[in-house]
Amino acid sequence: MDLMKTEPARRPRFDARMWQEVAYLLSSFPVGLAGFIVTVVLITVSIGTVFTVIGIWLLAATLLGLRSASQLERGRARALLGEAPGEPLPVQPTKTGRLSRALAVLSDGLAWRSVLYFVVMLPWGIITFTIGLVSVITLFPFLPWIAWGLTRVSRALVGALLSPGALNERVRELEDDRGTVVDSAAADLRRIERDLHDGAQARLVALAMDLGLAKEKLTEDPESAARMVSDAHSEVKLALQELRDLARGIHPAVLTDRGLDAALSSVASRCPIPGGVRVSVELDERPASAIEGIAYFTVSELLTNAAKHAKAQTAHVEVWRSGERLMLQVRDDGVGGAEERPGGGLAGLAERIRAVDGVFVVGSPIGGPTVVTAELPWRTRGGTATTS
Repeated sequence: MDLMKTEPARRPRFDARMWQEVAYLLSSFPVGLAGFIVTVVLITVSIGTVFTVIGIWLLAATLLGLRSASQLERGRARALLGEAPGEPLPVQPTKTGRLSRALAVLSDGLAWRSVLYFVVMLPWGIITFTIGLVSVITLFPFLPWIAWGLTRVSRALVGALLSPGALNERVRELEDDRGTVVDSAAADLRRIERDLHDGAQARLVALAMDLGLAKEKLTEDPESAARMVSDAHSEVKLALQELRDLARGIHPAVLTDRGLDAALSSVASRCPIPGGVRVSVELDERPASAIEGIAYFTVSELLTNAAKHAKAQTAHVEVWRSGERLMLQVRDDGVGGAEERPGGGLAGLAERIRAVDGVFVVGSPIGGPTVVTAELPWRTRGGTATTS
């Protein structure tokens, strides 16, 4: 996981970026001097009074202030070095109350790394200012290489001390993924509600009315009542089929009872691809039902796309286990050109897979073929996740 995204490597040369790097090097001394004085004074006073009532609060306020000041340094690196260090999450105490918040600040890793950064920045700022100024005046032909080398160290300092930790980044990703999963679940519930209301429910209401009329005609016109009962019987069959289709869309019984091999074979047999769909599933055991469900609906959606949009003549589905990952790949010989578009079907599949630490890759040149590969974490049935 990258804690800091950087621009592609470039050769040192005289250009606007070089002068931005020089500006960063020259400005590091005043920034380092101010940061060092504020940090040392406040930390010294805070530690000196830490055994008093005010000491804890002063130390927490100092750390919180330096943590906030680190945001300015990340902004300076972003503006002048082209770096994009991620912004950390706010300090999040486990309990409510001022004391809990103070303790959360005192145990925050980024706050203490900010202290170290502002202490180190003074000697490093003196070095960069001196070498940078001398290079501008007397070593001008070598300035691009000198600036490039010094700013590499500055980038490393910002990345190591001011970027969010891996756990912080993971929490942010999980929060984003949780929102995606919630939105997806809400959309699925709305779809189920709409299908029930417009399909089976409406058909059953009409069926009840027809049976009521047939009951009224039973003594007066038995033949007409018999025809109405016959029609109602046909309607019952249609309603049952709609309910079966709806249940299959939620979680098909064949997947629960027999696993991915049988479930995907069933999907392939119903897929309207002229040349058919070949299915190959090689699994020594079954993963957790949630992972099976994601794999099943991913393949179902991809085959639907291949038939409806890609106009494929043949398709091939492969599912296998690789270490602690469940792998699946769907290939078709359609027209190609498929890609993840915001709000599109492939984007929805990708979000669902990535929400469980999966990988989703689409390869679909114009003219085809289309190859979609997905990788899901292997989890044992019963909910215990294996380590990967």
